[in-house]
Amino acid sequence: MSNKIRWGVLGGGGDSLIGVLHRVAAGMFDAYQLTAAAFNPDKNISIAFAEEIGIPTDRIYTDLDEMISEEAKLPESERIQVVSIITPNFLHFPMAKQLMEAGYNVICEKPMTMTYDEALELEAIQEEKKCLFALTHTYTGYPMIRQMKKMIAEGVIGEVQKVDAQYYQGWINPIIHDKEKRSSTWRLDPEKSGKSCCMADIGVHAYQMIEYVTGIEVDSVLADLNHLYDDNQMDIDGTVLLRFEKPVKGVLCASQIATGEENNFTLAVYGKKAGLKWEQENPNYLYLLEEGQPLRVLKPGHSYNSDLSLDGTKLPPGHPEGIFDAMGNIYKGMAKAIRGQSFDPAEFPTIHDGVRGMHFIETALASHHDGNVWKSL
Repeated sequence: MSNKIRWGVLGGGGDSLIGVLHRVAAGMFDAYQLTAAAFNPDKNISIAFAEEIGIPTDRIYTDLDEMISEEAKLPESERIQVVSIITPNFLHFPMAKQLMEAGYNVICEKPMTMTYDEALELEAIQEEKKCLFALTHTYTGYPMIRQMKKMIAEGVIGEVQKVDAQYYQGWINPIIHDKEKRSSTWRLDPEKSGKSCCMADIGVHAYQMIEYVTGIEVDSVLADLNHLYDDNQMDIDGTVLLRFEKPVKGVLCASQIATGEENNFTLAVYGKKAGLKWEQENPNYLYLLEEGQPLRVLKPGHSYNSDLSLDGTKLPPGHPEGIFDAMGNIYKGMAKAIRGQSFDPAEFPTIHDGVRGMHFIETALASHHDGNVWKSL
């Protein structure tokens, strides 16, 4: 019998980019076997897609209810062990709740839920059921982000004093200026996307990354968001000032109307002794800035990197790694946890990151709504 982890998937069929990303990531270390799925509400479409990608169709289900019901009829040694939720935002919470209540481990796309209260409810269920939960903040899987985290923790840059995160995209620009398009896309529909568009989609990535690499939690925020049109309920751009628990301040800028930008996510952390900068579109370079010293560039795969960084590096120095590799590292860490192996807590984001993220989103929205005032986290 295969020792691979029996893996189920909800959503992510057809031409879904995120579905491809998850399937490639799960197969990267030969740790998972795609065993059961409900790719689409139409079972016939799901079966056709299963045939297209070459997996058995005997455990293709109509929906989550059928998946849980039918899997329960199988011997425990054959049931799926973990399920990935790769669906629109409004389905994340009910699916994760139902899965954990049934005893399944979960890998979930972000944002984890539609509201902060839902996030707290999931956290309580996980504590009760003792399920494993990974949230796919994919960028934490990049080797040089993991190196950045370890260098800050080891005091290489000294005490942190300034953080600057920017996440700029332009994809919504041709949609937002067309009244019919902005009224029909699910990303701008609060019923399907939640209370926020920009902050919930990409701003929360920047927020989670800030807390991940610095190890410091944000204490309060002041947000100024932009909806651009009065009939658009969702933020599509915004700037958030940050205050941390320590005497540290920062700024988070996120936009989906940065015309011409693709996926321009940059992060800089400045300490008393040095600074570190990273760019998602050039993820294999970590820049170290020191007073009176030439700029140093650190790259993955070299022995000077931390064990956490090297564990997430699959190729020799000089061979580029990217977003698929980053997601693969999250799946790799989750596989270690499912198998009861030793792993670094930094190997995959958890439900705590989801709770923090939802709290950030709602607090930023409240700060903007109440006149751009400071709100405590």
